[in-house]
Amino acid sequence: MAPRSFLLALLSLLLTQSESAPQAFKREPGHPQWHHGAFHDVRDSVRSDVRRMLHSRAEVPFQVPLEVNVVLIGFSGDGGYRYNIDAHRLEQFLKTSFPVHRPSCLETGELLDIEHHMVYNAFPAGQPELIALEKELKGAMVPAGKARETEFGREVPLFEVEATAVEPIFQRLYSYIFDMDSVGSSVTEMDRPVPSAIFIVNFDKVRVDPRNKEVNLDSSLYEKIPDLTEEDMKRQEGDYIYRYRYNGGGATQVWLSSGRFVVIDLSAGPCTYGKIEAEEGSVCSRTLPRLQNVIRPSSSSTTSHQSSNDIFLGQLASLVSTTVEHVIAPDVRFETVDLTSRLLVPIIVLQNHNRYNIMEKGHNYSINIEEIEAEVKSMLHDGQELVIIGGVHSLHRHEKLAIAVSKAMRGHSLQETKNDGRFHVHTKTYLDGAILKEEMERSADVLAAGLLEVSDPSLSSKYFLRQNWMDEPEGSTDSILKHKSLWDSYNSKYSQKRRKKVKKQGDLQPTYGTRVIPVFVLSLADVDPNLMMEDESMVWTSKDVVIVLEHQNKKIPLSYVSETQRRHALPSQAQRHILAGLASVVGGLSAPYEKASHVHERPVVNWLWAAGCHPFGPFSNTSHISQMLLDVALRNSIYARVDSVLHKIRDTSETVQTFVAEYLKTPLGEPVKGKKEKSNTELWLEKFYKKTTNLPEPFPHELVDRIEKYLDGLEELLVDMSSLLYDHRLQDAYLNSSDILQSTMFTEQYVDHVLTSERDNMRCCKIEYKYPVHSSQTYIYGGILIAGFVVYFVVIFFSSPVR
Repeated sequence: MAPRSFLLALLSLLLTQSESAPQAFKREPGHPQWHHGAFHDVRDSVRSDVRRMLHSRAEVPFQVPLEVNVVLIGFSGDGGYRYNIDAHRLEQFLKTSFPVHRPSCLETGELLDIEHHMVYNAFPAGQPELIALEKELKGAMVPAGKARETEFGREVPLFEVEATAVEPIFQRLYSYIFDMDSVGSSVTEMDRPVPSAIFIVNFDKVRVDPRNKEVNLDSSLYEKIPDLTEEDMKRQEGDYIYRYRYNGGGATQVWLSSGRFVVIDLSAGPCTYGKIEAEEGSVCSRTLPRLQNVIRPSSSSTTSHQSSNDIFLGQLASLVSTTVEHVIAPDVRFETVDLTSRLLVPIIVLQNHNRYNIMEKGHNYSINIEEIEAEVKSMLHDGQELVIIGGVHSLHRHEKLAIAVSKAMRGHSLQETKNDGRFHVHTKTYLDGAILKEEMERSADVLAAGLLEVSDPSLSSKYFLRQNWMDEPEGSTDSILKHKSLWDSYNSKYSQKRRKKVKKQGDLQPTYGTRVIPVFVLSLADVDPNLMMEDESMVWTSKDVVIVLEHQNKKIPLSYVSETQRRHALPSQAQRHILAGLASVVGGLSAPYEKASHVHERPVVNWLWAAGCHPFGPFSNTSHISQMLLDVALRNSIYARVDSVLHKIRDTSETVQTFVAEYLKTPLGEPVKGKKEKSNTELWLEKFYKKTTNLPEPFPHELVDRIEKYLDGLEELLVDMSSLLYDHRLQDAYLNSSDILQSTMFTEQYVDHVLTSERDNMRCCKIEYKYPVHSSQTYIYGGILIAGFVVYFVVIFFSSPVR
């Protein structure tokens, strides 16, 4: 019995230890909690700014709170160098240094009328999660030769990590921290806030060294991580380098995941990439902060340890701000206000050969229309219909298009340094997308219509109901077919009735027309082996068309370098470029490395976020779009409508102010003065708010009351929409923006109608043209006149002396 009791006691002890031992991704009572309720703190300020914007004609941007979560991994004395970061201090530093962010539009170069009120949450991850990540990373490392520690440092072993291999463990951490059981589900499927996260990682390179077989990471889950001695500190870099490649793209230490998070690994790298002989946006060993410079500053440095910590904290905050500007809330590529409920994307392949067909499946160069359709659908809101069709046409059957392609061929001189150290000048041929689009513009719609009739005759009448939208000039050859909704063709007195009828359809605001975005894929043979489009790209986009170049030549060397190797373009792979073009046109997405600069008056590049799950640029290598960028695309359509609404409100207010300034004058033509020598604007505001004044009334109280009620209602709608955007309830915000835009159009039409009629009434005189009125009295007066003439001549005749 004694051995049996001993075994039972040992088993109970082991069970007790296993139950109390920490486990990765297991919820404990003290694990970090994510709080999502900051809108209650900023609601009053949002309402105040909206009231100032609407009622005082102040150009105040629309405030939208944006929450960013910074997760610190390995910064609780358990990672590299056992470094500690006070999460609360970092959070306060971010709030103080980067309180707002206002995106721009790359198409216009103007700031949007939307400003993000930044809300930062910073909290550390636990030790079990850190060890689980290190274990996964260690197993994914693959030897890749040698690399230098810095620009002129020593050569050490290099390991590369495929980011898609370790992405699932980071996704699990995201789900654990934010309590997201249904990982990867869309916004519409989740009736809860969806967070955006930045993972800042500090791994212990000695523990994750794949050559070190002595370290048992499993035991580190249950033990307190020991402190480091002075000798251990010197060996913390591990005498090796590791870096990531997302789906075989450029080498990097930061990458955008397919989910709603980004990873910044400060232990990886350093990495060097950018454009050859161009400093703008290049990434080098000094771009990202490194802990070895904080713990062991160089001998020439005079900064103290505390100053180094402060500098490191500032560098982290700047890195978070750059991530927000380029990935979480980037600039809008094309600002398009489109109320159509249908989207048609014809993929038209124009080829000058019969050697192969990229529409046929089963080849490395084939186009997968189903995958493209799935990605584009994820950028649309509920209720919007998408149809993607494809077809192949021969260029020799479309002479005008063949001539357009020939006219668009251009060449420019290029100077390159060879191995002999000299500059060699040669001419490089490229395809100019802007000229090609201009030459093809007249033929584009005809070709798309013919393609529709071949595919399905019923689609032609459905998708080519030609109407004009927002008074576009007649004869426009724009490929976007924008259409008036039926309510816009009615008179203003029927607008309310028509609107109520539309509201019955599930509270949606559909329009009756289609936006057509043609995608022209030029599949060419017997061309220059290095033929590309301008800016060393295989795709060119405008706000209404996508043009992609494809040919079956070998990879083309680019003027971009990753580490010591050039990047190459694969001209036979058109799938990624088609998706990149549609993401820009449909979703308004800008490349994560581009940002509008008002100082330079052009977009500037920063290649830091050029790698990851997106189809843009030379350092990317995937045909998918990150869920974070898909959220941005859905928000962009809402932002475009809100921006248009605010412009219309300001234009309407300016119209009323111009009318008041014109007619609010004395009989001598001088402006009417108040008791305090008020200006015209102040007099208008006094009349607008108080409704009682001794000043002459240039228009009836009905207009003032109606505008005031409209602005009060709009104020509530905008505050509610700011709350919806903060909670990531994008579908409700989209319906809200549709309602606001249409009511703004109604109000603008009503104000124009009233001011036009009042302007006619207040004229000093007017000329009226009337046709003569024919009646029976006219004939009576005419008969009396004729009878008078007869009597007169009779009297004169008989009174003559001769007679």
